[in-house]
Amino acid sequence: MTKKVSVTVIVPTYNRDLYIGRCIRSLLDQSLDREKYEIIVINDGSKDKTDTILNAFKDEVIILSNKKNKGLSYSLNKGIRCSKGRFVIRVDSDDYVNHEFLKYLQMHLLSNNEMQAVCCDYYLVDDKENIIKKMNSDTNPIGCGIMFRVESLFKIGLYDKNLKVHEEKDLRIRFLKHNKIHRISLPLYRYRKHAKNITKNKKNMKKYFKKLLAKHNKKRK
Repeated sequence: MTKKVSVTVIVPTYNRDLYIGRCIRSLLDQSLDREKYEIIVINDGSKDKTDTILNAFKDEVIILSNKKNKGLSYSLNKGIRCSKGRFVIRVDSDDYVNHEFLKYLQMHLLSNNEMQAVCCDYYLVDDKENIIKKMNSDTNPIGCGIMFRVESLFKIGLYDKNLKVHEEKDLRIRFLKHNKIHRISLPLYRYRKHAKNITKNKKNMKKYFKKLLAKHNKKRK
């Protein structure tokens, strides 16, 4: 009899052959019983060697592929819709996590039925994995390292596929209208800063920030 999956980890990736292996290895090396969680990787039309690297993990992770690049929101929603877990969490493919990452976050949701989501703090690291700074996930929120009850995401309509970036800000705004994201002050996530971070594209960031403001009728601060 197959044990029921408790947690689904969603890993969207696009042209991250330098980092995806490190990310997946950290997710496979978790203290949580391996039968209690699944890893879904969505290869969003990568043109580098990402596909070759993912093939090495085909027996350990679920690999979904988009024939062409569809964008982060589309890929995240695809992964969530295919998930079997009670809880779902996003990990970006250029990042990696602590050995206790899934166990601690799941424990908080299992122990507190009123909680719809819980996040952890994170270390900002450089391209060589040197720690730059410990970050507070309340004052410096990111889209990753937040474990949600999956039904709470479906209730708010998942990610907005019209937002190519700032999709996590939009999701957070809509989620926080009905729920709270509880914080664990342990740095269990590693957020990697490198030359090809999506946030480095200032033109794209500005364009979609305007869309975000317009959607929520917010004034620029």
